[in-house]
Amino acid sequence: GATVALIDEETEEERTYQIVGEPEADIAAGRLNMRSPLARALVGKSVDDSVEVTTPGGSKAYEICEVSFK
Repeated sequence: GATVALIDEETEEERTYQIVGEPEADIAAGRLNMRSPLARALVGKSVDDSVEVTTPGGSKAYEICEVSFK
């Protein structure tokens, strides 16, 4: 599980997520299901990359500001 810090390009709010398997997922605790649209969009990306994600709530753009592996 990688931990990824993102900046919402619209609000400038920073969020940190740990990408985990489905059983461990808990978005309120910052644990993102690896099959979620956001996690899939992050695969293969690096720091300073931008990603755009289409979710049921609409389109969101994020900039990756940190990636770490534990």
